[in-house]
Amino acid sequence: MPHVRPSIADKRRAFHKLHESGCFVIPNPWDVGSARYLQGLGFKALATTSSGFAWSHGHRDGGMSRDRVIDHLTEMVEATDLPINADFESGFAPDAAGVAESVRLAAESGVAGLSIEDSTGDPAQPLYELNTAVDRIRAARKAIDKAGGDTLLVGRAECFLQGRPDIDHTIHRLKAYANAGADCLYAPGIRTPDHIKAVVAGVAPKPVNLLMGWPGDLTLQQIASFGVRRVSVGGALARSAWGGFIRAAKLIIEQGRFDGFTDAASGKDLDAFFRTG
Repeated sequence: MPHVRPSIADKRRAFHKLHESGCFVIPNPWDVGSARYLQGLGFKALATTSSGFAWSHGHRDGGMSRDRVIDHLTEMVEATDLPINADFESGFAPDAAGVAESVRLAAESGVAGLSIEDSTGDPAQPLYELNTAVDRIRAARKAIDKAGGDTLLVGRAECFLQGRPDIDHTIHRLKAYANAGADCLYAPGIRTPDHIKAVVAGVAPKPVNLLMGWPGDLTLQQIASFGVRRVSVGGALARSAWGGFIRAAKLIIEQGRFDGFTDAASGKDLDAFFRTG
């Protein structure tokens, strides 16, 4: 029997369902191959990574144009049967109208969800003023609703990544984004159980995404016990792949050795997977 691909609407319904209870991991592939492999492992949803995608094209994180990101989202949606959440950076515009246009294009790509950050990219003022940030979330919400309303909107408070690790201010921002229409809230950079629990309690009953992009003692079971609904890894899988690549390449150029390939994946196994994956 031929495989029946789920529709965009099917994927979006499944994605919303995942956010209703429990805790799930939403790993971050950076290309079609990594996305299909993660699907083959049994994950229920995937999220793109702005950094992983940019690095794979020789750019810094944030260095890809909106058009290239939209093309990437379309490719990722078409490549798998899973819901795709877009790391949509800061909406590729400083103003609410520009964010709305970007979100309209992202929704047309078929993503099941997308996130909007409140970082400006300006070191002198790394975060948008709260009123401006809220207007941007509200514009994203209106654009999604105009497109049918079934794309999940994630509001991100970048405080801990932008030199302002103030948990009370972070929660204040997240609550404002929830009130402006965000379906899920996200404060990348929080790490301690107390901070995680405080964010979950502060935005309840809205679901919370937790970033786990570093080695640590917290297990998925512990994270779930804090009330977190979903866990993403950002660019960590891409960085792990780059780590193996860099170590092997440096051994060759610096020492003339090839034992950096010791932990390399089997080409035979990869071929077998992608014949059926």
